[in-house]
Amino acid sequence: MQQRRSALSGRPTGTDGSDFNYRMVVDSRYQKVADGKSRLYALTLTQAFLLLIGVLYTYIFTFHEEVLNVIAISSTAIGFISLILGDIGRRRSRVTLLKVHMVASSIAVLLSIACVTKGNIILKVLQTPSRWELHKFKLLEAAHAAVGFLVQIFTVGTIISLISNMSPPKRTS
Repeated sequence: MQQRRSALSGRPTGTDGSDFNYRMVVDSRYQKVADGKSRLYALTLTQAFLLLIGVLYTYIFTFHEEVLNVIAISSTAIGFISLILGDIGRRRSRVTLLKVHMVASSIAVLLSIACVTKGNIILKVLQTPSRWELHKFKLLEAAHAAVGFLVQIFTVGTIISLISNMSPPKRTS
């Protein structure tokens, strides 16, 4: 009963605060992993939002032109699978899944950029700026790919940092 009362009052019995030097300290590596996981979560949500925009754009563009854009569909499918694997890897601290996420999401972004550069729309708009309204959806697709590329750069950096902090430190002999 005495221990319960003293624990509720703030300090457990048997210590006067002078044992601070002997307490366990959490390695900074674990704090970096926790920070990296939360940063990766925010980046994953951003990627999911961009993927949703890409899916909507692909659906609308395919519906209007009635031609399947295989590159855009492949990009969204790979991106979706990548997000699932990346989230599982982040939650369970699986380095292999994080590496697969990093590579697959990079491929999805590169396919998205390839889809934009295939049409040379940006070059056409730069040559005749007065006709930009005719190509406004293509310009939005280019902006979507550019933002996706920037988010991917931050994601790759975060995953590399996370993997290096998850790995056990090397022992020197």
